[in-house]
Amino acid sequence: MVPRALDPSGVALVDKPAGPSSFAVVAQIRRVTRARTGHAGTLDPFATGLLLVLSGRATKIAPCLVGLDKRYRTDVDLTSRTSTGDPEGDVVEEHDPPDEAELERQLAGLRGEIELPIPAASAVKIGGERAYRLARKGVEVEMPVRRSVVHALDVIAYTKGTVSLDLRVSSGTYVRAVADALGGHCATLRRTEVGPFSVEDAVAPAEFEPGLLLPEADVLERVERARAAAGQGSAA
Repeated sequence: MVPRALDPSGVALVDKPAGPSSFAVVAQIRRVTRARTGHAGTLDPFATGLLLVLSGRATKIAPCLVGLDKRYRTDVDLTSRTSTGDPEGDVVEEHDPPDEAELERQLAGLRGEIELPIPAASAVKIGGERAYRLARKGVEVEMPVRRSVVHALDVIAYTKGTVSLDLRVSSGTYVRAVADALGGHCATLRRTEVGPFSVEDAVAPAEFEPGLLLPEADVLERVERARAAAGQGSAA
């Protein structure tokens, strides 16, 4: 039986490692709290970084957190595309990487409001079934396009066909789709911020304890301040 206890209540800032799914991390936290537990936005198994895990009564504030802007660091291999947009997929195309001038031209077209196809290996439902399940079965489907906003897209380094990028994007943006639009795939992906929350303040799942839960009121206050600073109005 899934625990339904309302205490302890609060939000945990968890630094997800590469390998386990977000749901596995949530289950790990639940085993400690023995309370109702959820999250405010998944990370792919290969990805690392900040996962907001909600416990007890705080699970009801998930809608206030899922729409927050996010920040990522990613290393994009520009020599090949994969079927999933990440290192877990099959290579479907290989080519020479662009030079720096061409790369900057491509990046310029990916800043601001953009529309990109949702990756086939995603949790979006197509005809009532998760897209990643269809992909695993070898079923090819035309993925819908999603509109999102790339607030910042900066090059940290570009060497040997791999570009390291720092992105700040609106909720719902697939970094793997950005990598695919550049002609490559995400070799690594790390979420460093969710709204006003930073991975620098997060703990590994194995280090979590209930005393680290942030009170619901404090979380909502930080979100409200961040949205006010960004001119987005009330969190309600």
